[in-house]
Amino acid sequence: MRRLTPRLRTLLIAATSLLALTLTATPARATPEPKAPEDFVALRTVDPTILQDIRYFTRHNFMGDRVTGYKQPLCILTRPAAEALHKAQVKLLKRGYTLKVYDCYRPQRAVDHFVRWAKDLDDQRMKTEFYPQVDKTRLFTDGYIAEKSGHSRGSTVDLTLVKLPAGPTRPYIPGEPLVPCYAPRDERFPDNSVDMGTGYDCFDTLSHTDDPRITGKQRANRQLLKGTLEALGFLNLPEEWWHFTYKPESYPDTYFDFPVTRKSLTHAH
Repeated sequence: MRRLTPRLRTLLIAATSLLALTLTATPARATPEPKAPEDFVALRTVDPTILQDIRYFTRHNFMGDRVTGYKQPLCILTRPAAEALHKAQVKLLKRGYTLKVYDCYRPQRAVDHFVRWAKDLDDQRMKTEFYPQVDKTRLFTDGYIAEKSGHSRGSTVDLTLVKLPAGPTRPYIPGEPLVPCYAPRDERFPDNSVDMGTGYDCFDTLSHTDDPRITGKQRANRQLLKGTLEALGFLNLPEEWWHFTYKPESYPDTYFDFPVTRKSLTHAH
């Protein structure tokens, strides 16, 4: 057998190394996203008449960015919560109102995004609208931001009332001048909601459902929303007029992290 020349030996070693590298460099498959349990549904499949203004899919929120995990502007809830909202909607339509949801199921990755933002004291882009009187260093202490949210369990919803016929809500333009969320309705961002005394996600004690400074029509609007929903099994969070949880919760101790998208649902429509 002939000996390999040094040059041939070098080429052979190089080829062998390249083959080994090719075999080991096969890309790993991406980890599939988690899916929702079977009893999670898109609200539209239960009641297509309820308006949806999913704020965390947009940049019009207290962070000023689309929130991680919101891949579509979609309200997802456990079926019992969605069906209870449908019953509330039927009652409200007869009175000339419609429900409008701002947020429904919220993945844990979105809550984690909130926490990262709250710790970044340099980012105060949206302070003028959403937390004008609250020092950002106090967001955790005062309970506005937490590391877990009931929304991640699938039976909590943020919502409001809109008088029919519903007018449009104009798109938020990033960088536009901001107005405090507790300013008179004609001055703050032009939401098509009835006047609740503050805008959605207003980090202020005026957002407390029964704050005594909220009177007249504003108080009546809050009580109409609260009374209608509580009669159907929802419990209001006293610090937020817009926040309701359907009881009993389907998953009282589970915080889900599947993304907000139709693909997360077993029975996507």
